[in-house]
Amino acid sequence: MKANVGGADKWLRIAVGVALIAWAAMGGPAWAWIGVVPLLTGLFNFCPLYAMLGMSTCKTRS
Repeated sequence: MKANVGGADKWLRIAVGVALIAWAAMGGPAWAWIGVVPLLTGLFNFCPLYAMLGMSTCKTRS
């Protein structure tokens, strides 16, 4: 898995994921557990959808 999530995208995914999981844990709707997806894609720096679309927000190093 080549990293394809980086920069602000990574931190936004982590923040949204944590917020959704916290909301679900505090009695929010069951669908809020979907926050696991952006949290994991942010932590692992890899998004399968980005890979399928050939996208990347990572800066390449030369």
